[in-house]
Amino acid sequence: MSTIPTTDPAPVWNPQRPGPMPHHRYRPFQERVSVPASGRSWPCARIERAPLWVPVDLRDGNQALAEPMDTPRKRRFFDLLVALGFKEIEVGYPSASRTDFDFVRHLAAGGVVPDDVTPVVFTPARRDLLDRTFDAIEGLPRAVVHLYIATSPVWREVVLGKDRGELRRLVREAAVHMARRADPASYIRFQFSPETFNLTEPDFVLELCDELTELWDADPGRPVTHNFPATVEIATPNVYADQIEYVHRNLSRRDAVVLSVHPHNDRGTGVACAELAVLAGAQRVEGCLFGNGERTGNVDLVTLALNLYAQGVDPMIDFRDLDAVRETVEHCNRLPVHPRHPYAGELVHTAFSGTHQDAIGKGLAEHARRAREAGIPAERAPWEVPYLPIDPADVGRSYEAVIRVNSQSGKG
Repeated sequence: MSTIPTTDPAPVWNPQRPGPMPHHRYRPFQERVSVPASGRSWPCARIERAPLWVPVDLRDGNQALAEPMDTPRKRRFFDLLVALGFKEIEVGYPSASRTDFDFVRHLAAGGVVPDDVTPVVFTPARRDLLDRTFDAIEGLPRAVVHLYIATSPVWREVVLGKDRGELRRLVREAAVHMARRADPASYIRFQFSPETFNLTEPDFVLELCDELTELWDADPGRPVTHNFPATVEIATPNVYADQIEYVHRNLSRRDAVVLSVHPHNDRGTGVACAELAVLAGAQRVEGCLFGNGERTGNVDLVTLALNLYAQGVDPMIDFRDLDAVRETVEHCNRLPVHPRHPYAGELVHTAFSGTHQDAIGKGLAEHARRAREAGIPAERAPWEVPYLPIDPADVGRSYEAVIRVNSQSGKG
C-alpha cells in the first residue's frame, strides 16, 4: 500500500530570494519608439514568391567568429553560395580588416564572380573608409556599395554624439562622396542601412532614405536599396511588420527602391520577423546560412527558404544536398549546426518514438501506394506524411535514417 507524503516536496526555487527579477528596469517597445500602424494590410497577405536572398556570411559571419575566416575558407564559402543560386552576395567589409580587403581584391582581380552574381561591400559613413571600400572593388563590372550608420536616439546620443541634423549632414556627405567615387564604367548601385532602424523615429528614417534616393537619382533601371535592420530585436514580429509596412507605403520613388530587411534573433523571432516583413512589403532579405552572426545571430536563410518550399513556393535556392551545405558551413565557420536545427539538423527527420515511427511508416506506405495508383514516380507525388513536413529525400536525406531505435522506442 502506497503512502501519500504529508509534506510538500522541497521547492525547486529559493524561497528566500528578495523578490521578482528587476523587470522594472526595462521599457516596453511602445515607450521607446513610435510605430504607425493604421490600416495595416500585411496580416491578409500571402507569400507567393521568394524575395531576393542576400547572404552576409562573408561579412557578419567573419565579425562574429572566434576564429575569423581566411581567404581560402571565404573562397570556399563564396563558391558554395554561388552554386546554391544566390544572385547578390555581400562579400566583405573591406575597410574593417586586411583579410576582408584582400578577399574582395581576390574576387575583383581573379575574374571569379559569375556574370549573374552581384557582389556587395559594406562600409561605414567615413570618408577614409569609403575610399578603401571603393579601392577594394576596383575592376568589378558591377557591385553594390552598402553604406550604414546607426540612427536611433540612444546610438546618436551615446555612441555618435550627434543630433538628427548633424547625423543627416554626415550621411549626405558620405553619399555625395560615394557618387563621386563610383566608376562610371561599372554598374555600381548604392545601398543604405539606417542601423537600429527598429528603434529610430519613423519620420527620421523616411527623411534620410528619401534624401538619398533623390541624391543618388535612383530609377527602376538603377534602383537604390534601403535596408531596414532589426539590429537588436525589441518587440514581437508583428511590430516589425508594422514598421516595414509604414516605410513600404511612404518611401518616395517606391518603384526605384528595393526594400530590404536584416533581422537579428535577440528574442528568438528572427525568422518570424523576416516572414512578416515580406508580407509587409519587403523584397529582399539579408541573413546567414543557419543563422550565424553577432550575439544570437542573423536570420537563417536556410530555414526561411525551406519554409517557403514547404508551402509549395519555389525558394529559388538549391538545397537538394543540405548535408553537404551544412558540412561546408561548419568547416568555414568552425561552428556546429545544432542537431535539432530546422530542416538541416541531424535529428530533425528522425523518429525515436514508437508512435511516431508507426505513423511515419504508415504514411510512407500510403504515399507509395498513391503514387503507384496515379502512375507517377514517388518523388513527384504530392507529399503528405505524418511528422515529416517535407520529403527528406528532397534535401538529400535517406529514408533509412528516418526511423531509429533507442531504449524507449516502441514502449507505447
